[in-house]
Amino acid sequence: MSDARPASPTRASRFSTALAGRGNMALILLVSLLTTTVAMVWSYSAKIACGGAPFLAEGRSAHWPVGDPNAVIPCYSDLMYLWLGRDINNHVFPYIHGGITPDGKLFGGVVEYPVLSGMFMWLGAIGAHTDTEFFQHSVWLLAPFGFAITIMLALMTRWYVLWWAATPPLVLYAFHNWELPVVATAVGAVAVMAWGSTISPRTGDRRLSVRTAAILAAILLGIGFCLKLYPGFFVLPLAAYVLTYDTDRGRRALDWVGAIWVAAAAALTVIAVQLPFMLLGFEGWKAALSFQGKRKSDVDTNSIWYWGLRHLTGGQNDTYNSLVGVLSPMLIMCAFAISIYLGWRTYQRVGTFPWIGVSASMLAGFMVFHKVHSPQYTLWILPFFVLLKVPWPVIVGYLAADVALDITIFRLFGILTTNSPMQWWVITGVNIGVWVHAVLLFYGILGFVRAPLREPLATYLRRPRSPETDRELALS
Repeated sequence: MSDARPASPTRASRFSTALAGRGNMALILLVSLLTTTVAMVWSYSAKIACGGAPFLAEGRSAHWPVGDPNAVIPCYSDLMYLWLGRDINNHVFPYIHGGITPDGKLFGGVVEYPVLSGMFMWLGAIGAHTDTEFFQHSVWLLAPFGFAITIMLALMTRWYVLWWAATPPLVLYAFHNWELPVVATAVGAVAVMAWGSTISPRTGDRRLSVRTAAILAAILLGIGFCLKLYPGFFVLPLAAYVLTYDTDRGRRALDWVGAIWVAAAAALTVIAVQLPFMLLGFEGWKAALSFQGKRKSDVDTNSIWYWGLRHLTGGQNDTYNSLVGVLSPMLIMCAFAISIYLGWRTYQRVGTFPWIGVSASMLAGFMVFHKVHSPQYTLWILPFFVLLKVPWPVIVGYLAADVALDITIFRLFGILTTNSPMQWWVITGVNIGVWVHAVLLFYGILGFVRAPLREPLATYLRRPRSPETDRELALS
């Protein structure tokens, strides 16, 4: 007589749930990755129209910068634009040999981006002899980050990943500038915190302690700071989360040591990345900072200052430039202070510091008050629309305004360059895009902090849980 016993209904149901859960997650990943692929292929086909033979001097395509003037999506891309004027076409290693002239022009391989973005540009130029080849090489470097972002968001938010993968920004901006790597660091920091909080079925404890997970996340944010600055802002709310995390069996104890470790990890990462460039070419390294400091808020910076304050000062005069120079950083710092204050109030009420919501709030404040607001910055804020329960009218309104802005702002540049007659729909579309974005970013400063997290991210970061709960979340 056999000792084998039939599986209990409970075990059988768990097995069935596991199979269904794996299938559901596989379907989400398949659909989101296919959608991401379609979006990036579409982005490539739209932007490559500005390149191709015949080529002019120094490898500039004769199609640049208009391509097909009747195309719905303008083909303009910074990936091609920066081929000339920064010694990228001459394959000069960035920052080491260059500097900035008294009138604000960069030379000797210096680009106006943080050093890791400059390195991406240098890598993309290897073997390239035209702006089109540089664009194509850069696409190969950027595309993996787009897929990585999709995978991380899918695992943390399930079908809500389609706000990232199936909306216009990925088509418009995937290959417009070097945004995808920096977005990947910000999303990666959240993913590390989420994964670290899950329970290991082998030990029954967290996979990573709060300190360890936050230190790893801070390293990613430090790398992001060296790509495009803004992820570095998120170190402060992350440190506040560690500071206030309840680690003493329900009794609240501020973990100052953990918070300092988080800040130190980010700072040491930034120093480790920046130091070689500072030692080998300090003047070139400093020139990139000087360029941003001297940059004026004019038509190509696309900010509320140009489209608002300029009309009150009688144009881009000394008064305008002085006011922008003072008000922009002051209001950014005020916005940061409001974000942290609202986060602390939330912590006092619910017992957890909402570092993801505070990070989104800080980013909104930076984007609305900074003197530069490039259209592709939509890729910065878009993952927070996925991670947080942002009201859908806000998301739809922001994305609709973004489309209006993209299809008009680059046509506006062409009109101003050629002194052509201004089209009413172009100037209207630009203003709609700028001001709708501004209003919704103002909302974000106050609203993102209070926005709950999507599931299953919210449950991943909620404590405590059992291994069974984690298994069900992973398979749901």
